[in-house]
Amino acid sequence: MTATAVQGVLDELGTPLRDTTFVVVDLETTGGSPATSAITEIGAVRVKGGEVEGTFQTLVHPGAPIPAFIAVLTGITDAMVAGAPPIDVALPAFLEFARGAVLVAHNSPFDLGFLKAACARTEREWPAFDHVDTVTLARRVLTRDEAPDVKLSTLARLFRTTVQPCHRALADAQATTDVLHGLLERLGNLGVHSLEELRTFSSLVSPGQRRKRYLADGLPHRPGVYLFRDATGRVLYVGTSKDLRTRVRNYFVASEPRTRMAEMVACAERVDHVECSHGLEAEVRELRLIAEHKPRYNRRSRFPERALWLKLTTERFPRLSVVRKLGDDGATYLGPFGSLRAAELARAAAHEAFPIRQCTMRITRRTAVAPCVLRELGRCGAPCNGEETEEAYAAHTAAFAHAVTADPEALRAAAVRRMGDLAAQRRYEDAAAHRDRMAAFVRASARQQRLASLAAVPLLVAAQPDGKEGWHLAVVAHGRLVAAGAVPAGVDPRPHVEALVATAETVRPGPGPTPCATSEEMRAVLRWLDVGGTRLVRSDGAWASPARGAARLLAGLDAAYGGGVAPFADRRSLRTVTQPVRSFS
Repeated sequence: MTATAVQGVLDELGTPLRDTTFVVVDLETTGGSPATSAITEIGAVRVKGGEVEGTFQTLVHPGAPIPAFIAVLTGITDAMVAGAPPIDVALPAFLEFARGAVLVAHNSPFDLGFLKAACARTEREWPAFDHVDTVTLARRVLTRDEAPDVKLSTLARLFRTTVQPCHRALADAQATTDVLHGLLERLGNLGVHSLEELRTFSSLVSPGQRRKRYLADGLPHRPGVYLFRDATGRVLYVGTSKDLRTRVRNYFVASEPRTRMAEMVACAERVDHVECSHGLEAEVRELRLIAEHKPRYNRRSRFPERALWLKLTTERFPRLSVVRKLGDDGATYLGPFGSLRAAELARAAAHEAFPIRQCTMRITRRTAVAPCVLRELGRCGAPCNGEETEEAYAAHTAAFAHAVTADPEALRAAAVRRMGDLAAQRRYEDAAAHRDRMAAFVRASARQQRLASLAAVPLLVAAQPDGKEGWHLAVVAHGRLVAAGAVPAGVDPRPHVEALVATAETVRPGPGPTPCATSEEMRAVLRWLDVGGTRLVRSDGAWASPARGAARLLAGLDAAYGGGVAPFADRRSLRTVTQPVRSFS
């Protein structure tokens, strides 16, 4: 049987470089800063597939005298630009010349900075040009032995350009064009054939990595989740992308600062994928797959079961305990916390605001021990010695529960008073410690109230515009994504909604504030629901937040941390209103 050779299609890799139009531009200016200097000359070369399609050159009147040293460097004098067009005439002509092309410049931040500043001064919108910097490419492609530096004159000698740079715009642009072609030839030998690969190319990618580009073959240009597997089928890494094929190919040709990824790619022998209807479904599936497989090269989300909670225990005289497991015992929980330190800070804030006992003994009706020093400090009512009744102690635990689920103002006020006293004594470090404890509690309370508000809704259906006059659909039950779909433009979404609801995953709520999903999944759902334009199609129950919830205190915390630079930061807003059900119209 004769094997048939199949030639790969470069179009599948993105925008082929051979079909990309580049406009190589160079400027001469009166100085080094666009804020204080002006353009004196624009030169550009339009090229595609290695062939020059046209050139552009014009002197520009800078509106001010040209400094003497600039005139010596460039050869452009005041007399030469006296009759030249001003920038508001020259700039539109250049932008028209460069329309639809990728801009290329040697040290592009300099040239593009002046062009953008000129657009701003002439009240003209800067077009969304893609751009390439030949300085950056040269640093990634060339070795020190080939080019001791990346000056244009050095690269011109290396690539034997037809025109030598001489600090005149068109000549420098022509030299840069030859340098670009020389660099692209080097990159082609390294497997870079598309504009997308050119943007992200890094010389740090080994030949072995590039040889595995075939692993991306067959992946769709669709949103979804990808799984790198080794020769035994073990999952090495799980990721998500809006474009599976492009993202996976980047692992083999792109700049990847994470050194462990090179090791992962070296071990990979196969890439599986799961197509998803939209980004939310992909993000949720990624979280679930990471939690299931615990891939060694994923750093986050591998152990959601290790999240910490602050629990008000269910016993005769409850106390605060840091736990990992949520129990079906009706206890009050605060969390989740990402670290033991954060949980301990929140517990310390609660102990300072509410006289909840800090001992670990179980108190029965027969318990009678000498009270600890906290009794003398007024931090505990000594229930261990019978000095405080169950009814009196219950008021403290109720205040704690109210701070967790509704309004932590009492805790905040107590912390502020203590901070004021300490500041008056110039004990500023101690005051800052109280602030950190209070911040840990308030942020955790705001986070939990936000999760609990979503978890309380038995069924919620939402639709989000897809940007193409269609809809992305999500069905959420008690905070868990149970179905997802997409409706193209021009199609009535209501039958799709009914079908999704009918076929959605059935869930049975568990204990605690996150009864059906991890907190990470619920936060992903909330972020998606917060996107502008998202509409609630159906809600079995009210999706509402406490009117005086912890979220209202977050702005004050941000101010206290000097603009929001703080640990335990949670930037998600918490609207204190019931979300209305809206139609698709």
